[in-house]
Amino acid sequence: MISIGIPPILFSLGPFSISWHGLLMVVGIGIGVWLPARLAAREGLSADRLYNMAPWAILGGFLGTRLVHVLDYWDYYSSNPGAILAFWQGGMALWGAILGGTLAGLVYSRVKGFAVARYADLIALALLLGQATGRIGDIINGEHISTATSLPWGVVYTHPDSPGSGLAPQHPAVAYELLMDLLIFGVLWKLRGRIKPDGTLFLLYLVSYSIGRFFLSFLRLDSNTVLLGLNQPQWLSFIVVAVALPMLLLRLASYRKSKSDG
Repeated sequence: MISIGIPPILFSLGPFSISWHGLLMVVGIGIGVWLPARLAAREGLSADRLYNMAPWAILGGFLGTRLVHVLDYWDYYSSNPGAILAFWQGGMALWGAILGGTLAGLVYSRVKGFAVARYADLIALALLLGQATGRIGDIINGEHISTATSLPWGVVYTHPDSPGSGLAPQHPAVAYELLMDLLIFGVLWKLRGRIKPDGTLFLLYLVSYSIGRFFLSFLRLDSNTVLLGLNQPQWLSFIVVAVALPMLLLRLASYRKSKSDG
């Protein structure tokens, strides 16, 4: 059994509090902006394009993360509409951040008239590191309740302010996801520059993360069942794979055909 007794709140200043989750989420966003810009500069791409796109992607991600969370808990928010905008009270969904940020980035690239595929490959690497960083805060805070386990790495939260306080040892599901993110990052980093066409790494990121998240979500108890015994993150994972996998295969097939014709 692993005991975690770290206070979830790092410090408070009047009515404002900074949690470990909030701090590491900001650090993760910083990595998501800094790393692709640095890689872009090394590869002769425009880092300024990424810096200019970043505020819009962050805004899209923020709106997406809140929207997906609200929809997941609509029974509560439909009865308490004033709480929908109370984002400082918590309630964010990672899938919403990924999808909202991706959509905002695509729209920005279309408006500005530049091909986004090569930039997207770099962003995929940064997203994985950013997600892993944010999950460290989740592990400390104990915000995502998971199924009980008797395995020796089961986690018990002992601080009274932790959402997981007083519960039986549980699977560290978000720690599993952190390790998964790092594994996918390692694989994609090895493939960087070796696999074509541009945009393939980003699609591989979406497919691999979706498959992993689908199965890990069976261990988590913090999302409502939607249909056929599956929760919202699992359905979103299924939809993303259903869209991204055919795009990936068609993209690879088209590239190989163009190479053979050439």
